[in-house]
Amino acid sequence: MKSLAKNQPTDAAKPNAYWHQPSATLLTALGTATTGLAQSEAALRLTRDGANVLAEQRHLGALGLLFAQFKSPLVVILIFAAAVSAVVSEWIDAAVVLTVVLGSTLLGFLQEYAAGNAIEKLRAQITVKTKILRDGQAVTLPSREVVAGDIVLLEAGSLIPADGVVLEAKDFFVNQAVLTGESFPVEKTATLTAADAGLAERANCVFMGTNVRSGTAQVLIVLTARNTVFGQVADKLRLRPPQTEFERGIQRFGYLLTRVMAVMVTVVFAINVFFDKPPVDSLLFALALAVGLTPELLPAIISITLAHGAKRMAARGVLVRRLSAIENFGSMDVLCTDKTGTLTEGVVRLDQACDVDGVDSVAVMHLAVLNASFQTGLNNGLDDAVIARAQSAHVDVAGAVKVDEIPYDFARKCLSVVSADAQGTRTLITKGALNNVLALCTQVQGKDGPAALDAALRAAIEERYRAWSDQGFRVLGVAAKSVEMRTASYTRADEQALTFHGFLLFFDAPKTDVARTIADLATRGVALKIITGDNQHVARHIAEAVKLPSLTMITGRELNALSDEALWHAAERTTVFAEVD
Repeated sequence: MKSLAKNQPTDAAKPNAYWHQPSATLLTALGTATTGLAQSEAALRLTRDGANVLAEQRHLGALGLLFAQFKSPLVVILIFAAAVSAVVSEWIDAAVVLTVVLGSTLLGFLQEYAAGNAIEKLRAQITVKTKILRDGQAVTLPSREVVAGDIVLLEAGSLIPADGVVLEAKDFFVNQAVLTGESFPVEKTATLTAADAGLAERANCVFMGTNVRSGTAQVLIVLTARNTVFGQVADKLRLRPPQTEFERGIQRFGYLLTRVMAVMVTVVFAINVFFDKPPVDSLLFALALAVGLTPELLPAIISITLAHGAKRMAARGVLVRRLSAIENFGSMDVLCTDKTGTLTEGVVRLDQACDVDGVDSVAVMHLAVLNASFQTGLNNGLDDAVIARAQSAHVDVAGAVKVDEIPYDFARKCLSVVSADAQGTRTLITKGALNNVLALCTQVQGKDGPAALDAALRAAIEERYRAWSDQGFRVLGVAAKSVEMRTASYTRADEQALTFHGFLLFFDAPKTDVARTIADLATRGVALKIITGDNQHVARHIAEAVKLPSLTMITGRELNALSDEALWHAAERTTVFAEVD
């Protein structure tokens, strides 16, 4: 990441660690302004730098894919055998061998060609557009026309077209799980971050391939296409794929047959010549013996078996592009996997609503549901999780009505609603970041009623918060108080002298069958390693929850400090790689 800006081909003025540079400096370096680029300048940059698209892997085409089927040494040997059979006028043998060769190669070609076409059709259906400031006016253009120096306007649902820094933001949350594995959307602001900040720590940056969950922002584009973080990952994926173990095994077997045949032809021919046999007949006899060693049906058996495997995998929703990958998949001994959405459900759930003592509380759940149901501001997965849990637990809030709302903002990091019950009693309910909610409280709701929030109680609450955080939970606080009836709106000034009621614990839960799957993999000799962008506490908790047989961890910062040699040794012993870019 340290050299991202230097790799941009447009000009050398783009600074390193652009997330640490003031916006005025970046605007000057990129030759732009807060009103955006002129359309003519953008056109020049687009011509000079190229479209904002990731270069796709070069495809062989139908003819190239067909010829690629003949690269196997076994196929070459069979073609040689057919040629020898034809030379000695064994036409039936030659026809049979050629039929086997063509049948096996055509089977592999048709499978891979169909899979490739399916993937290309899926790509052709995707067209992404972006709202951009050009000549001071907002215009919507294809994302491929975004250039460095553009000011793009992002809102909920927008796909981020390139890497850039936030100039202005309001309630701006981005889902960047594709790069970090973090299941929660992260807040993005215009605040500078440290020059050595890791990707997940750059709170003022947005990245290609991620998407906006909520809010709005103006973003200055700094890097496009292959120079983005996503582009660098794609570049590595476009490298020529290494041979699979299966392909290497077939190749070694073919070379072995070739050497054996060469030695046999040479020895048999030499012996016949030594005994004064006709040279031509001796050579043909030696070649015939060599051909007899060739397993004519082996390529066909391999192709048919792999094609059958591809068909079975397709029935389970897996598209196989290279047939040889099937056997390699089955012969793995280490499986590296992400956490979010793979080991976990990928959906944030409310795990527990509990009182100040950490005990499940219907009262806290009731308050949380009222708050989540009545708020109309920032749409977020946490409120969705509260409502989903309430529906499954049949929490009844039908008698309550909304009176007012104090929207969420990032200074308070909480939101409040005022509800009224059937008797007209009004209650102000606040939900948000635990420390911020506690700062508004003077009392704690205990088993025996309200008690003063003294230093001892505050310390106990904060200790529970730290313990739950270490277990991978995201913890919010819930507080409330009765308020008087009035016609005027309720304001932030009313968020004081609250009574703290309890906690909401959110968690991206492991899939129900993951532990069993890991155990099944272990019985088949496959070790599992987790590679995630989530913090080490969450990663450790998930690893323990899915019952990984051994648990050693290394973080991204520790990994970056290792030499290549040290990393080779550490990788074998490490089970979880956390906070990885």
